[in-house]
Amino acid sequence: MAKQVWKPGALLAPVPPVLVSCGTMDKPNIITIGWTGIINSQPPMTYISVRPERYSYEIIKSCGEFVINLPTEKLVFATDYCGVRSGKNIDKFAEMKLTPQLGTKIAAPMIAESPVSIECVVKSCTSLGSHDMFIAEIVAVNVDDSAFNKAGKLDFIKCGLIAYAHGEYFTLGKSLGHFGFSVKKKPKKVKSRKVLS
Repeated sequence: MAKQVWKPGALLAPVPPVLVSCGTMDKPNIITIGWTGIINSQPPMTYISVRPERYSYEIIKSCGEFVINLPTEKLVFATDYCGVRSGKNIDKFAEMKLTPQLGTKIAAPMIAESPVSIECVVKSCTSLGSHDMFIAEIVAVNVDDSAFNKAGKLDFIKCGLIAYAHGEYFTLGKSLGHFGFSVKKKPKKVKSRKVLS
């Protein structure tokens, strides 16, 4: 397959667009972040990369904590809005009719309408160029009851989560398999024995 060669660029896709809430219950703010992910399992660690000129940058840097809220299809408008508007002069929670919810481990509020809210404590901040990367430890994960299926298992498809790829938002599609399905052994067929009468 022939491929075009482009200059280096941020073309990894899809990525999870997340609503990062920060500040306090008295003065909450939201910023949409596209550069995020898991960077360690034990302890669970994540990161967000934020431009230093963004209003939320100083809030996160001074407070040392934030919440990653996973947005759904119903929250796609708010996800886009919170990424293109500054919280310096507007209350994004009020504008988007979102509800700040008290966190369980930190002072930064969660977004009640998000099915999954991940509370994070900043461990370091590294300047990388256009963005600074906040590396944080995940100190609590809050999952709404509506995110579970009848068997009691977390169901991300049921949540209606969204993805972002090259300037567009998408919903998650059908499941193509589960972790490890490519190497899972198939059950052996049991040979039936004839019963003599």
